[in-house]
Amino acid sequence: MSSIFDADCRRCPRLAAFLDAVHVGEPEYYCRPVPPFGDPAARIVLVGLAPGMHGANRTGRPFTGDHAGILLYRTLYKFGLASAPESIATDDGLMLKDARITNSVKCLPPANKPLPAEIKECNAYLKAELEHSRSARVILALGAIAHVAVLRAYGLPVAGYRFAHAAEHSLGAGRVLLDSYHCSRYNTQTRRLTTEMFEAVVARARDLAHPGAREGSGGAP
Repeated sequence: MSSIFDADCRRCPRLAAFLDAVHVGEPEYYCRPVPPFGDPAARIVLVGLAPGMHGANRTGRPFTGDHAGILLYRTLYKFGLASAPESIATDDGLMLKDARITNSVKCLPPANKPLPAEIKECNAYLKAELEHSRSARVILALGAIAHVAVLRAYGLPVAGYRFAHAAEHSLGAGRVLLDSYHCSRYNTQTRRLTTEMFEAVVARARDLAHPGAREGSGGAP
């Protein structure tokens, strides 16, 4: 598989069947594999887990329309990586600047929990996307599953790269894997991930991608 995305992919029977069932109940929802979003020549690639039921699965854009996207897009905007602080819908005019967002699993999983086999199956798309992302310098993994998915995409042993918030790992060829706790509702409400923690890790991603960059509000990186 060499394609970075397939909007008609049904390689995982459980996920395909679940999307069909959700679409029956929510006919206005997107209910398909969710494509990457952002600058194709980005230096920063953010990798999440999977679309949320009433977020990306509804809107068709990663982290759009759910709680996790609130902190994410607000922070990207603060550090000059997005044109607006809120992502509402695919036609809202929002643009990412030198950043792109994708997911380890492109389809909505039941209970937000993809099976290991489904993560592995979808990894071919992530691998192809990262291979085509020649400008990428920082891969920001949002959560442990994304961390492992990135390592698998690069053919690196998981045991040699421990996940921890703000941990940095060399991927070779001038690329860095930077870890963050996922900006989920659970993590932010329990304060496992605070606004300050997330802003610090995004600022670090920007600085690694653009040495000498300074914090701004809505300005260019």
